[in-house]
Amino acid sequence: MPVLEQVLEKYPQDVKVVFKNFPLQNHKFAMKAAVAALAAESQGKFWEFHDLLFENYNKVNDQKIQDIAVAVGLNQEEYEKMKKDPATQGRVRRDLSDGRRAGVRGTPTVFINGKRLRDRSLQGFQVAIDKQLEKLGKTATKPTS
Repeated sequence: MPVLEQVLEKYPQDVKVVFKNFPLQNHKFAMKAAVAALAAESQGKFWEFHDLLFENYNKVNDQKIQDIAVAVGLNQEEYEKMKKDPATQGRVRRDLSDGRRAGVRGTPTVFINGKRLRDRSLQGFQVAIDKQLEKLGKTATKPTS
C-alpha cells in the first residue's frame, strides 16, 4: 500500500490531503496531463485518473492521456469541455505559481502544515504529523472500524 494511503488510514480524522499540480517544464506532456486530471475531477475521477497517470509516467503522451480518460469511464463530451475551460487551465497555472513561491523544485514535494517534509517514509510522516498534533494539544484520532 502506498505511503500516503497508509498515512490516511492511520490518521483518518486528522489528515487532509490537498493536491497541487506542479507540471515539470522538462516533461512535454505534464501540463496536458495536469489539465486532464482536473477535467476528470469534475466527474469525481481525479484520483483514479491521477493514479493511472503516475503509473504510466514514462509513457504519457496525448494518446495515453486519452486512453486513461476512457479507462476511468469519463463522459468524453464533458471531459473535453472541462479541458478547454480557461478556469481549469488557470487552476493549474495557479498551483504552479503557488509551488514556485513555496520553493517547490520537483515532484513529489510534500508539506505538512506548510513545512516541507523531507523524510517521506511512513515514519517520517508519522513524526511530522504527531509533532503538529502535539502543537495543537491533540493526539491522533484512532480509525473507526
